[in-house]
Amino acid sequence: MKKLSKNALIGYPAGIITGITYGLNPLFAVPLMKHGAATESILFFRYLFAVLILALFLLVRRQSFRVSGQQAGILLILGLLYTSSSLFLFDAYEYIASGLATTLVFLYPVLVAIIMVFLKVVPSWPVWLAIAATFGGVLIMTQGDGTQALNPIGVLLSIGSALVYALFIVIINRSKAIASISNSLLTFYALSVGAIVFLGKILISDTALTAGLTHTHDWLNLVGLAFLPTVVSTATLAIASRNIGATKASVLGVFEPITAIVVGTLVFGEPLTTNIVVGISIAIVAVTFMITLTKR
Repeated sequence: MKKLSKNALIGYPAGIITGITYGLNPLFAVPLMKHGAATESILFFRYLFAVLILALFLLVRRQSFRVSGQQAGILLILGLLYTSSSLFLFDAYEYIASGLATTLVFLYPVLVAIIMVFLKVVPSWPVWLAIAATFGGVLIMTQGDGTQALNPIGVLLSIGSALVYALFIVIINRSKAIASISNSLLTFYALSVGAIVFLGKILISDTALTAGLTHTHDWLNLVGLAFLPTVVSTATLAIASRNIGATKASVLGVFEPITAIVVGTLVFGEPLTTNIVVGISIAIVAVTFMITLTKR
């Protein structure tokens, strides 16, 4: 049996970490929203703190912040895509359960695979099978118990988040112009765009900068939101996409809905149904199958 390549040994763990950390969004965001914090304020400070953390990291490593004009343009697009994904997801939390919203975002592996086909990069059959199985697992997880109707606005917002997230992954994987930019610097500029966008939204609206952020634990939640689901997940996503490809990296994102469901159940008391357990089990088996059969 062939051993996993160096790229696989780096890329697969990075992809798993991406899914787990991004799935922690509800853990930090839902308490803030319940305390009355405005979405724009939450996202502005999330991105601002993330940018400050990354800036400190880059300065300590004495890494240059210089990029070319072409690279700056692509980084701007990446920032706008990532920002849109966050905004759509947080808005979806207001219409449907946090675990369900984050689960629906996991439709992005299917979208990544479709986009890659148009770019003439066709995934192998084990990857297609893993996509189909994880997609089926997610569909099973999203089935309600018949007591609550799904709000279509929340569903559409979650799918919109998935689409722009898929485009974000594909561009990181396919753009040769930014191939020389480190994962940390790429993340720094993408999140800087987000901070500027949300500051602009606050300035042109009637929202106060610190609306609803009145307690110490609110600010601790913002720091947690900035570090794990933002800095760590975005950096490891870039690592995974560059080492194992956009499609495989996106399939590993199945750990995102699993984490979100666990958080929703244990922390927020959202129901853990048989469908959720079955769906999670199918998804884990599918990912294990893909990793086992696509050793490089």
